[in-house]
Parts: sequence; C-alpha cells; structure tokens
Amino acid sequence: MIWVLSALLLLVAAVLIATRWAFNRAFAPPKGLDPLALPKGEQYERGRDRMEALIAEMAAIPYEGVTIKARDGVKLFARYYHVRDGAPLQIQMHGYHGSAVRDFCGGNKLAREAGHNTLVVDQRAQGKSGGRAITFGVRERLDCLDWIAYANARWNCPPIVLSGVSMGAATVLMAAGLDLPANVRAVVADCPYSSPEAIIAKVCGEMGLPPKLAMPFVRLGGLLWGGFDIRTAAPVDAVMTAKVPMLLIHGEDDRFVPCEMSREIAGRAGNHIRLETFPGAGHGLSFIEDFPRYRAAVEQFLADCGVEMVTK
Repeated sequence: MIWVLSALLLLVAAVLIATRWAFNRAFAPPKGLDPLALPKGEQYERGRDRMEALIAEMAAIPYEGVTIKARDGVKLFARYYHVRDGAPLQIQMHGYHGSAVRDFCGGNKLAREAGHNTLVVDQRAQGKSGGRAITFGVRERLDCLDWIAYANARWNCPPIVLSGVSMGAATVLMAAGLDLPANVRAVVADCPYSSPEAIIAKVCGEMGLPPKLAMPFVRLGGLLWGGFDIRTAAPVDAVMTAKVPMLLIHGEDDRFVPCEMSREIAGRAGNHIRLETFPGAGHGLSFIEDFPRYRAAVEQFLADCGVEMVTK
C-alpha cells in the first residue's frame, strides 16, 4: 500500500512539474525582452532599416498613457495617440512576446495618416500591463471589450476599428465573435493563427516535442497555473458568428504562422471577410514587402465599411 501511494505521489509530482514547465514555456510573461528590437532571421534583415526607422518614428511621438481594469481585475495599459477630435478610433493589439511600438510601427503610421486616433494596447502579461499569463486570445478577447467600453465612455461611441498583428490578430478575430457594440465597424487582422491549440502544437513539433504527447500537458498547464482553457475560443470558430466585416492579411512566406491558417479562417467566415495574401512576405512583414498595396487594401476596406478616411 505504501508503495502504491508513493508511486501515485511521484506521478502527481511528475505531472505538476511537467505542466508547470509547459506553462512557463507557453504562457508565462516574457522576461528581458527589448520592446523595440526586431526578431532575428533573414526575413527581417531585408526590411530592417525601414522597420527600425518606423519604430523610431513611432517611439518619438508623444502619447497619453491610459490604464483600465479588466473584468478579472488585471490592470491594463495602452498608449493613446490623438490625431483629431471626433475621429474614428483604432484599437491596436500586438503579438505574442511582441510590443505595441514594434508590432504597430507600420499599422499605426497608416492609422495616423488616415486621420484616426489610436489606442495601442500592451496585451496582458506583456509590456506595462499586468497579468500572470498570456492566454493566446482567450482572455485578451474580453480585454478588447473592456477597451471598447472605455473608449465609448470617454469619446461617446466613436467609429471603432479593431486591429491586430499575429496573436493580436487572433485576439481581435475572437473578439469579433462576441456581442460587439454597433459602433465597432471593422476588424483588420494581420497574420492570425487559426486557434491557440493549432499554433502551440505547431511550435511543439518544431521543438521536437510530439504534439499529441505535449498538448495535454500544455492545456493542463493553462488550466492549473493560469486558470484558463486554450480550447475556450478560436478565430476559426469566432468568425462563423461574427457580424462585423473583417480583413485578413497574411504573408505567403510566413514561417511562424502559416498563411494556410488565414485561408482556413476565411473559409469559415462567409462573404463578410476579405483575404489579402502577399507573395514573399514573412510573419507580420506584408507591409514591408509591398507597402503601397498594403495601404491600399486597408484603406479600401475601411472606406467600404463606412469608416471616414482623411488620406494624405
């Protein structure tokens, strides 16, 4: 009996250790990351000078620091960039282990030049926002609702565009499946994944971890140590019930989130979604690969959604 009990205790301890390791690798807040530094790799080298110039330009612009409390009590932070009174507002969500300024150095420039005000959010457990877990959009989609509520209370329900890159793109698509206020006019999602489980499984495979073996520990790690389930929400499911128009943008040479994931999402959404793919573009690099086409696609989509544009 003692041997059986000991074996059970060892098994429980092993599971706890494995799930904690999985949680730390997948969901824990990043440490020691430079929020303005670009990822390494030859795809980023091609546009490094231009991206660094865009990052420096955005970093130099004055902004108002804004904080709100999410519905679960987590303190969230965003940068508010004011362009003009009464303008449409873009709420911009960055990616996994990303940063507001780096990931939106291009998208924010487009918004400013279109005459839009912007709330550029630090996603929970990243940047200046609180939280103990990055939840791949599961809780972040609800944070979108809290930012919308803040904007509507402060600026009296302006036309709102939800915009995201990578995990931020998945986040705004998942938010689109919720009950959004009528003044949310459009969603722009650049290189989203199809589901949290799908992208984590892909990364596990690249790490040499069999996804079928690793994913139960990852999911259990989220449940035990973060209090959330990665299967709660997914873009491929959310877009099926979304009522707001959506634009998907994806680089065809994306080596992190395959372009096929956007095609899968688009195939679920019906005729109220557009998909623009960019040949040769890597992850989040479509605007660098072909900036004129990227600008035209976004501006035409927003104009078709009735969002006022003041182009320069």
